[in-house]
Amino acid sequence: MSENQPLPSPRPTPAAPSIAEINRARARRRRQAVLFGRVAVLVVVLGAWQLGTALKWIDPFFFGSPLGIVLRLAYWFTHGTAYGSFWFQIWTTIEEALLGFIVGVLSGVVVGVLLGEVPFLADVAGPYIKVVNALPRIVLGSIFVMWLGLGLASKVMLAAVLVFFVVFFNAFEGVRSVDRNLVANIRILGASRLQVVRHVIVPSAMSWIIASLHVALGFAIIGAIVGEFLGAQHGLGLVIATAQNTFDANGVFGAMLVIGLLALSAEALMAQVEKRLLAWRPAPAGEPAGRA
Repeated sequence: MSENQPLPSPRPTPAAPSIAEINRARARRRRQAVLFGRVAVLVVVLGAWQLGTALKWIDPFFFGSPLGIVLRLAYWFTHGTAYGSFWFQIWTTIEEALLGFIVGVLSGVVVGVLLGEVPFLADVAGPYIKVVNALPRIVLGSIFVMWLGLGLASKVMLAAVLVFFVVFFNAFEGVRSVDRNLVANIRILGASRLQVVRHVIVPSAMSWIIASLHVALGFAIIGAIVGEFLGAQHGLGLVIATAQNTFDANGVFGAMLVIGLLALSAEALMAQVEKRLLAWRPAPAGEPAGRA
């Protein structure tokens, strides 16, 4: 090599991945593994089910078959049901569940916060709340059908009752678990009782309330379906009851599949709402920081 020829510049050393990048990659791999596991379970179950009916190991008259369920749903979506459009049956159940969810959540939060803040009212109303909560829901559904008829109101009322108790107990415990030293300090600063409830009690109990909404949403759908099963003019519960009475196993499983998809969609929406409302909360210990 000649003296005037420049020396080759050293190659830059690639930077080591940061902890955040490692956590994101780990979370991405975990999501992929979970998705693969879910798909594998679904394929195995449906494949075994269809194979069992094809080989006559399982009687399709009583247990249906995946192919029969798909054909039944395709017929309902294209030709409708005995009670009209299948889309209308789905919307009827969604409407009943949403209205019941809203009424149940609002009443559960208000009553839970009120009784949590006023021990005297909690002592007076406690036994009655426990008695009503112990009543079988199907009995309440029958009473609501007698009182309110076969229309929308009875289904909304039953769904609201199911949602109310889930939200109420969480809101009540959330209020009772608020740090009383914090409440005393803000009262010393001159805050009124309403300001304490608005700025301290409710935000502190919000984690409890939000946690109850996941379960409450499922109960709202259950309440609407049970109410339709007891007596209705439209809805997925009525479709299931009709399929059951005609020994249409594919119809029963098909309507159940639609209900399950509705519940999963509602749960995904609720998870996004929770993520926004509780964005201030730190991630649980051991959870990757990059997890979506």
